[in-house]
Amino acid sequence: MSILSDKEHAEPESEPKSAAESADPLIELSNVEFGYTAAPVVEDISLRINPGEYVAVVGPNGSGKSTLMKLILGLLQPDTGSAQLFGEPSRTFDDGARIGYVAQHASASKEMPITVREVVKMGRFPHVGFGILSGKDHKIVDEALATVGMSAFADRRVTQLSGGQRQRAFIARALAGEADLLVLDEPTVGVDAESVDAFYDLLESLNEDGITILLIEHDLGAVTDHAERIVCLNREVYFDGPTDDFVESDALARAFGTAATFMGDV
Repeated sequence: MSILSDKEHAEPESEPKSAAESADPLIELSNVEFGYTAAPVVEDISLRINPGEYVAVVGPNGSGKSTLMKLILGLLQPDTGSAQLFGEPSRTFDDGARIGYVAQHASASKEMPITVREVVKMGRFPHVGFGILSGKDHKIVDEALATVGMSAFADRRVTQLSGGQRQRAFIARALAGEADLLVLDEPTVGVDAESVDAFYDLLESLNEDGITILLIEHDLGAVTDHAERIVCLNREVYFDGPTDDFVESDALARAFGTAATFMGDV
């Protein structure tokens, strides 16, 4: 596995690397430090995420998870160190079609007087600019809707959707844009338990199809059930490695400073 932290962990059983695993990383942070004031919010962060991985970032409130995501996406500039996306500096990376982003609440969507299909069509805009969507574009939109199970809701207004349905619509938008990387910031907050299970099943299926997933999540039970790799953060990286090794380690107690468990939220 890819890890540039000084935190050691047991290696997974040796298996031949796939072409994706041996390719250039989609995300690479090297010795990153950042603070909104003189005090660092994250420090000494080194992280490498390869094509096809399913990585979850966990940590207590205020641990720097959202700041880390903003550094990865180029929304913030590291004070020291470097952050790269697809081999380019994150801050200047401009091929947004390669990244699908699903926010915590997708709150702005609650006020958008548009349909699910119109949301998903937005994924094609980077490919057609101000041009008219072609038959091929419409087919890609329809396939994205079908993949996330939202075909029956295509003409429903986003304002009429449940939280889980809204998140599926935004994933469909990313699929329509043919994104290589899907970044999700606590996407199941406020979503009912049944929808959460279906949501994670969808992510697992997309990952099996080759989409790289980076998930920031508060629900430790969910991520240990689904993610292949865990990055445990509390200002610095306490663990970076296979999920099974994380469950067996003491990283959770050290990062959270409490007797946290893997059964649900913390």
